[in-house]
Amino acid sequence: MKPQALLFLLLFISCQKPKPETQLTSTTAESKTETTAVKEHFLKTDTISIAEGEETSKSNFILAHLLNQTADKDSIVTAKYRLDFYVNKTKVTDSQISIKGVDKGSEWGATYGLNSTASKNSPFVQITFGYPACGYSQNNYLFYLKNSDLQLVHEWDSMLDGGWGSWVEFDNPNAKSNPESFYCKTVTYFPEDDNEDMGTVSHSDSIAFRLNGNHWKKQLVSAKDKVYFEKKVSFDEFHKRE
Repeated sequence: MKPQALLFLLLFISCQKPKPETQLTSTTAESKTETTAVKEHFLKTDTISIAEGEETSKSNFILAHLLNQTADKDSIVTAKYRLDFYVNKTKVTDSQISIKGVDKGSEWGATYGLNSTASKNSPFVQITFGYPACGYSQNNYLFYLKNSDLQLVHEWDSMLDGGWGSWVEFDNPNAKSNPESFYCKTVTYFPEDDNEDMGTVSHSDSIAFRLNGNHWKKQLVSAKDKVYFEKKVSFDEFHKRE
């Protein structure tokens, strides 16, 4: 073989060396899930302080979130709220209520217990909502909060106008902050037509509440909407009992 041919053959063979195999890197796509808290949007949020006698709780409160409101053909406004209950500045539970006949400028209020002498450790919370002026109707709610269990025990309307009006009074016979039973009645006191120094007090709708497990049951013990007690009493004498 000629030297030129031999050289060409060697060059050809050298150029045919196998190419290195392509290295494949196996990658597994990581499923990265980002958990983002969904921010809730409310039409309005009010903070309700809870009174403990003459003081106000510093760590317990309620947030009232306005979810929606509508007006009917008579311009009567109905509002739906979610009430978030906070204990030691931590939300423990919530409840929704619907209020019909909301007046612009209405305000919230809340107190512990069944009456003004109740202990601040009472599991009962009374909430009021309405326009802060005499002659306006107020919406009232009695909640029972124990740990994270919440129950709307009773709700009613009230109205006060210069010492006259209608409201609900609770009676706790054992004066306990955490009773197993109690009572309430609707009280009205309105002036006589011909003598504003005299009025007639009446009682109706007596209700008994009894604790069954961790749930309150109520029973009407008088005829509904029927007066079972009535008495004429002067304005000064009536309010001496307060």
